Amino acid sequence: MSAADGVRKAVRFANAHLSAQMRARRWGTRLCGWVIVIVCLGLVGCRGRVEDPSTVVMIIESSPNNLDLRQGTDAQSARLGSLIFDALVKKDDHYNLQPWLATSWEQPDALTWVFHLRDGVRFQDGSPLTAEDVAYTINSLIDGSLVTGKSGNFASVLKAEARDRLTVVVHMKRPDEGLLFNVSDGLFGVVPKGAGKEFGLHPVGTGPFQFVSAVQDKDVILERNPNYWATSPPPPPGAHRIERVRFEVVPDAITSALELQKGSADLASNVVTLDMVHELKRNPNLRVETGLGSQVFYLTFNVTDPLLKDRRVRQAVACAIDRQAIVRDLWRSQARIANTLLPIGHWAAATDAELAQVANYPHDVARAQRLLEEAGFHAGKDGVRLTITLKTSTDESTRLMAMVLQQQMRAAGIRLNIRSAEFGTFYSDVTRGAFQMYALKWIDSNEDPDIFRYAYASESFPPKGGNRGRYSNPKVDALLKTASAETDQAKRRVEYTEVQKILAEDLPGIPLWYPNNEVVHTRRVEGIQQRGSGSFDFLRDAWVK
Repeated sequence: MSAADGVRKAVRFANAHLSAQMRARRWGTRLCGWVIVIVCLGLVGCRGRVEDPSTVVMIIESSPNNLDLRQGTDAQSARLGSLIFDALVKKDDHYNLQPWLATSWEQPDALTWVFHLRDGVRFQDGSPLTAEDVAYTINSLIDGSLVTGKSGNFASVLKAEARDRLTVVVHMKRPDEGLLFNVSDGLFGVVPKGAGKEFGLHPVGTGPFQFVSAVQDKDVILERNPNYWATSPPPPPGAHRIERVRFEVVPDAITSALELQKGSADLASNVVTLDMVHELKRNPNLRVETGLGSQVFYLTFNVTDPLLKDRRVRQAVACAIDRQAIVRDLWRSQARIANTLLPIGHWAAATDAELAQVANYPHDVARAQRLLEEAGFHAGKDGVRLTITLKTSTDESTRLMAMVLQQQMRAAGIRLNIRSAEFGTFYSDVTRGAFQMYALKWIDSNEDPDIFRYAYASESFPPKGGNRGRYSNPKVDALLKTASAETDQAKRRVEYTEVQKILAEDLPGIPLWYPNNEVVHTRRVEGIQQRGSGSFDFLRDAWVK
């Protein structure tokens, strides 16, 4: 049986398993509905819509770990936090940085940034936004008052101060061209002066939606900020704006698909598997919006682990994985292969040709076996050379991917054990280094080359950054330092390309693919305009009929 046939077999097995679960749950839902009909004489399902017509229900896979964007580091925190808070600058469709709360900025010298703020902006409690709030937000990330992975993004900042009511001056310890990206949407949100470490429990920002309530593992409710400073185009005649969003936590993709089918939920963005999306397209009450995405799936190795500290073992894993087959058969060709963490077309992204000069990992089982043999891992009687544990969340797409990887790696003599846990437990494990391998995706952060510092610099071990695999290379550190201080973009690209070449050879992690964004929604919701980052910004201008 060929490798491609093996992938198809694994995908068919996994999908058959999931389809059976869907059928079972669908029948369970119907039976539950029938019982309630008998008892309550009028209800037709296990649950009904109790929201007003201006409320939509959007499914998310897990609760945000912190709605304060200074502290929240997971995807849900970034998505919801960006609705509550505004950043100083905002990324456009091509990842260029445009004015937002800051209407303009300049650098009088390499160690000084001056931001001029928009006048008339108010927090959702009615208090005016001033330079004092912006300076406080930045300083709270560097003065030790918060323990957060975001602090590493501002390690080059000495202090921020308010020059006047609408002017913020940021003084740098060293030049850092990445500062502007680190104060952009998804990564940064201005908080009121004095906001402490518990602020995320009841956040107050200047964004288009304001916080109402949150119940862990159940839901988060936001409602429109009636005094938001940025205007939106009016909805068409007969439609009205979304006034309230209830983000319902549904960790299981099958349940999410059933909620959409029943109309108990209105929206799901990148939640259900592509096979489920394919089936949901047949429902006349649902629509699917597809667009190119910037987020990237990746694997990270714990390079301090005795089995994985030899890069030949990591390279063997890369050779054992058939990414093309997974994209074709699992993702239904709705994804693109990634050889770097930066999105395709990014100005700093190394090309495939540039990376192939130092390292290339097409699917090659024989090469994987040879690398393992050279590293001292010899095949046993059962053909197994070593056993590795892969940790994942309970996200259905990731679990399905893990099942396919398990079969692919077996051919090279690698026994892959899979350990899935709900996101909070999983994320805690990877942050404290309790893993051999894990699978995750970068969202927003990988739209700037500073992702390499955050993910791979020696200074970025948690809690100061996202170098969870504890990779350390002095040459990479030096290149990143030089690149961050360089103002000439062409020269910066040369340095970042060299970083990507080293990472491709050392392989502390494996970039896998960029999945398309898939938003499934009921037909009562319209006006959805996707962004490459997969953010929830479309809720601001979308409408309901």
